[in-house]
Amino acid sequence: MVGSRIVVRHLLPGRTGPSGGPAMSDVLGTCEEWTDDDLAVRREDGTLTRVPHDLVVTGKPVPPRSSVLVRVPAARLHRAGLAMWAGLETEPLGDWLLRSAPDEPARRANSTLAIGDPGLPDAEAHAAVVDFHRARGGVPLVAVEVGSPAHAGFEAAGWVRHRDGEDDSIVMVASIALARRSLPAEPDDAEETDDDPRVAVSVPGARGRAAYDGDWLGLYSIETDPEHRRQGLAQRVISGLLGWGAEHGARSAYLQTHASNEPAVALYERLGFVVHHAYRYLVPPTP
Repeated sequence: MVGSRIVVRHLLPGRTGPSGGPAMSDVLGTCEEWTDDDLAVRREDGTLTRVPHDLVVTGKPVPPRSSVLVRVPAARLHRAGLAMWAGLETEPLGDWLLRSAPDEPARRANSTLAIGDPGLPDAEAHAAVVDFHRARGGVPLVAVEVGSPAHAGFEAAGWVRHRDGEDDSIVMVASIALARRSLPAEPDDAEETDDDPRVAVSVPGARGRAAYDGDWLGLYSIETDPEHRRQGLAQRVISGLLGWGAEHGARSAYLQTHASNEPAVALYERLGFVVHHAYRYLVPPTP
């Protein structure tokens, strides 16, 4: 029960309801504690309500509320990520976006974002991708939303995963205000390097970066040294990054991780992040 989203109907002692019987009220939120005497429910506005067991009338789990953030187009989130890299070269191909940043190791900065309609037949669009990346000395690489028409088109043409056995990446989104309620206060010992619209935040043993584009703050490169894991350091870094983003007007956050990274996914879910979509990298077939 603890950690689940629940609704609890309970009596209001000393009060009479509309029908003349005992007055009752409902509390909806996440069950944070269950003791011998009562249960504690964290409402979505952040307030904590404790309900004695002897006043509980009914209680049941309810499914998580669907976030309006999951309805944001995938392309919007990926394009917000362009703020992460200074000196990024981009070139449109219809709705697609060709990207190159030879000085950056990130694949996101050196791949074609193939979401939407390229405005060309598949064969011509694929050839344009290959020409763009090879002209810059890079590997022809595309990032496709899993299950999209572009994904189907590339695989039909023989394109394969960039790395054998690699699982899909997932993009997760959250309200910054809600996430910050589940985080410790911004760390006093953090080192912050502000390079608007980018920032780097580090605490002893962990570090991370972020960049904002309008309402959106993207988190990336969140790392904890192996010998300092399971000490809550990543949460302290995230708290600093989200605080910086909120000060710059961002209201929503997104991040990317591998679907198989269960510890990271579990942490982000505890902070209110939900999966928006999955994507994968593809390369042309070997001649």
